Amino acid sequence: MNLILHNLQVFLIILLIGSTFGYIVTVLKEKMYLKNNIIVINKKSVTEKHINDADAKEFVLDGNKIKAGDEVKVSLKNNKKLKGIIIGARKRDHSILMVTYDDKIRNLNIDNIIKFKIISKYGKFFKTF
Repeated sequence: MNLILHNLQVFLIILLIGSTFGYIVTVLKEKMYLKNNIIVINKKSVTEKHINDADAKEFVLDGNKIKAGDEVKVSLKNNKKLKGIIIGARKRDHSILMVTYDDKIRNLNIDNIIKFKIISKYGKFFKTF
C-alpha cells in the first residue's frame, strides 16, 4: 500500500512539473509574439481577407484604446449582446470587425453600439514586466 502511494505521489509530481514547464513555454511564446507585434486569434472563421479588410488594428472607442486581439462585450441598439475578439476597425464605413465565441464574423456599425466593455486586453499580462 505504501509503495502505491509513493508511486502515485511521484506520478503527480511529474505531472505538476510537466504542466508548469508547458505553461512557462506558452507564456514565453506569447511574449515573443507580442514583442514582434503578432496577434494570435484561434478561430477558424477568421481568414486573411478579414484581417486585411480591417483598416486599423488599434483605435479609440468611447475613450477606450482598443487593439486587435482584445476581448470585448458589446450591447447593440436592438438589445443584442455580443462577446468576442476584436479583429480591427474599418474607417470607410465606421465599423468594427469582431469574431464571436461561436466563430461568426460580425461587422458592427459604431452608431449601433450602446455599450462597449473591454473584458481583457491582449498581452495585458506582459505589460507588468
